[in-house]
Amino acid sequence: MAPTKLIAGLIGPVMAAIGIAMLLNRQAFPEMITQVAQNYAIIFLSGALSLLAGVAIVRVHNVWTGGWPVIVTILGWLLIVGGVARMWCPKKASEIATTFGSDPTLLLVAGAVLLALGAFLSFKAYGTTI
Repeated sequence: MAPTKLIAGLIGPVMAAIGIAMLLNRQAFPEMITQVAQNYAIIFLSGALSLLAGVAIVRVHNVWTGGWPVIVTILGWLLIVGGVARMWCPKKASEIATTFGSDPTLLLVAGAVLLALGAFLSFKAYGTTI
């Protein structure tokens, strides 16, 4: 169970911070997303970094037995799939990002979900014993 708390303690605060940043900077995020979506090199690099993070998580934490630790494994696999998708199909990723960035409601929901999930993982990593 130690890898679960370690990984949750790393990704939880990062997810919460990104969620807060999205909520605090709602007006700036569409422009930021547009700028990133126009740069295939950044999309590719973000895909490579996501793939690396996902493989690292799944390599040490491929746990599918019930409870909250499964969330960590699912996040690892989502990072792998998202990273590969951005590396293999940067043009499609650009189109998706542009669509995502143009919807203020979707940005608000995404920020809230990241904040909630990050807070939950942080609480599990730092606030309780497993």
